[in-house]
Amino acid sequence: MNRQLRLAASLFLLLVLTLGPGLASATAAAGAASTKTSGSATPSPGVQAADTLSQITGIAISPLLGVGAVGAYRYLHTPEKDRSNLSWYSNPLFWIPALLVVGVCMAKDTLGTVLPTSLKKPLDVLELFENKVSGLVATGAVVPMAMEVFKAVNPPGASLFPTAAEFPFAAMDLSWMGNLLMVPLALLVYASVWVVSHTIHVLILVSPFSTVDAALKAFRAGLLATVAGSHWINPNLGALWAGLIALICIFLAGWAFRLAVFGHVFAWDLLTFRHRRFTPDSRENWAFSGSGLSSVAIRTYGRVLRAESGELVFKHRPFLVLAERTANVPAGRHEVGRGLIHPELLRIEGDSSTCVLNFPPRFKGGEVALASACDAHGVRDIGLRAAIAWIKSALGFGTATA
Repeated sequence: MNRQLRLAASLFLLLVLTLGPGLASATAAAGAASTKTSGSATPSPGVQAADTLSQITGIAISPLLGVGAVGAYRYLHTPEKDRSNLSWYSNPLFWIPALLVVGVCMAKDTLGTVLPTSLKKPLDVLELFENKVSGLVATGAVVPMAMEVFKAVNPPGASLFPTAAEFPFAAMDLSWMGNLLMVPLALLVYASVWVVSHTIHVLILVSPFSTVDAALKAFRAGLLATVAGSHWINPNLGALWAGLIALICIFLAGWAFRLAVFGHVFAWDLLTFRHRRFTPDSRENWAFSGSGLSSVAIRTYGRVLRAESGELVFKHRPFLVLAERTANVPAGRHEVGRGLIHPELLRIEGDSSTCVLNFPPRFKGGEVALASACDAHGVRDIGLRAAIAWIKSALGFGTATA
């Protein structure tokens, strides 16, 4: 069992031990109180918690659709006199435009199989940034949802967290931890599911086949449908399925985050034609780690530079904000590969080559300066560009690059 698995299991066990007894007692107390006072069939705290978990997971999978749908549902199912107390995302001025934008994206996806790639890919780039913006906007809906759950399961006479009398293993009253843990826990679930779901947009952007794009979009829509469908069948089943999705996404969050950063940097460089006004630095340059840098996870974003000892090193920060780490670039013969979209740093071993670093598209056209900064032995064409050069040479239209 690796460290991440042990940490996740410990957190899950802690949540079960602390939330389980308190949630049951709070649900029973609140249910009894609501029955005595009103006699109406109001949702129990446990049901509301299950609803919120399913809603947060659904919103994370598709932020604009999720927030718009939840806002519309709450607005339409709330008496008119109480609508002024609803959250901002239940305002028609938000959810109507949000659902209209979702409809435009769906229309683009429907026509994607017949649109030419040159027209569809720019739209995919715009949708990639739309998903990022809507993901940030939707974060503002997750916090009030989490607070609503805590207020529901912590009414007068009941407590979300067990007291020492209710939980014999507790040495202190943990009821104060509700406000402290509920919102971060909701944000952890939302962030993990969103970053994994966001990778679908990145894969669509780099995929050259419209059929693959349609399959990825269908998979995301199907996953969202299972969250809504399981919750419609039974709130507890929906919460269990949403929790399983969230747990899987927590384990995939690191991989998905690196892919999301990779897609964002590449999309921004391509969208702004940054290579036309960019010059590689003579000392250090930004790059993504490749398979040839085995000590670092693939697609980690960092800087490549020469250390004082003369060795080529790669410096990076996990999740872009944690403590900086340094990895040595494997010694050997290096060359810069000139690709059709972006260059690479290759380690040459006989007739084979291994990608050590991937440079963003902004470095396109600056391969010679990049080779000088990395102390590489030269520049060569790679990938589709090498194939095009070979065809030109074979047909007598040009000379293949050595």
